[in-house]
Amino acid sequence: MSNGPQDLAIIGGGIVGLATAYRFQRLNPDARIRIYEKESAVAQHQSKHNSGVLHSGLHYKPGSLKAKLAVTGIRQMVTFCQRFRVDHEICGKVVVAVTEEEVPRLKDLFERGTANGLSGLRWLDAKGIREIEPHAAGVAGIHVPEEGIADYPGVCKALEEEIKAAGGEILVDHPVTGLDFSRGKWHIETPAGDDETEFVINCAGLFSDRIFELTGRKRSTRIVPFRGEYFKLSEEGARLVNNLIYPVPDPQFPFLGVHFTRLIHGGIEAGPNAVLATKREGYKMSDFAMGDVMDTFTFAGFWKFLAKYPSTSFYEFKRSLSRAEFCRSLQRLVPEIEPKHLSPGGSGVRAQAIAADGSLVHDFELVRVESSLHLVSAPSPAATASLAIADYILDQI
Repeated sequence: MSNGPQDLAIIGGGIVGLATAYRFQRLNPDARIRIYEKESAVAQHQSKHNSGVLHSGLHYKPGSLKAKLAVTGIRQMVTFCQRFRVDHEICGKVVVAVTEEEVPRLKDLFERGTANGLSGLRWLDAKGIREIEPHAAGVAGIHVPEEGIADYPGVCKALEEEIKAAGGEILVDHPVTGLDFSRGKWHIETPAGDDETEFVINCAGLFSDRIFELTGRKRSTRIVPFRGEYFKLSEEGARLVNNLIYPVPDPQFPFLGVHFTRLIHGGIEAGPNAVLATKREGYKMSDFAMGDVMDTFTFAGFWKFLAKYPSTSFYEFKRSLSRAEFCRSLQRLVPEIEPKHLSPGGSGVRAQAIAADGSLVHDFELVRVESSLHLVSAPSPAATASLAIADYILDQI
């Protein structure tokens, strides 16, 4: 029985591209499928450079794709990890209101989580917070028992092995440089050779908008890269945190804010901030690509975004340069944290889609062009929800 095209090409070998190939193969075991990946191995960017959190769907607007797919996705991801023996743990998290002014927003979060179908949410007073996280400061909190952590590179390795075992092709060192639709097929150009396919799915992450533009259509949104930097806590500092401690989101700030995350292979990370990156895959402040900078600076939506959040944008840059300032942000949640507890950790680059009016595209977004689908916005929790996103993509085709 056929379920969609029998000849499929996926651009991008990150966790969503891999999950899509894996799901498609299960529906179409006799179809030809290949993944085009520009790097020498799969899952080298957002799939590898992330916090490792299994997001349960607390923060997302009810009815949004994010909300639906996060709640479904975390359960599918846990099942996948269990089946393929990928390290993971459902350890729970606490979201903390530090001041009374934050309590109404915390209540809104509780209502969102309930509306999104999360199980076991529990409202906490100050004593309840300390029972779970003894060193956290707050007047109220939410315990989210379904939240967890996972080894996403391990997930990607398992997906890659399953795809290859089922006959799928993963073409590394194959950056897609051209797409042309004619006579009912897509002609795919790469420096390593050209190919034709019946259907294309664009899961190119940080370059999804540029792949979309190869179809000859104008980008309605643009990826603007924001680097998220982490600090690793020393052994002494790590004793102050049990699992996951999050702040109440600030409505004046377009991102979630720094928080504490226990890592699946040990240790505690604190972060991330959100600093404009001068390279789409720039994990250090010194990383620079003129083409990426010009792509950002010639986009009117970027300047409109800066006009909406001037002080926040400046503060993120300032905090990136100052360990003491970063520590002050963390002390709101755990007052005993000191600068001596912090050493440079990892970093990632968030593929943030921004619309022409300067607004952030918060939800997942798919655009169809002839016999192709383009995932032009896949922010967090895309890793958690990757299997659910894959099912949604396949429903569309």
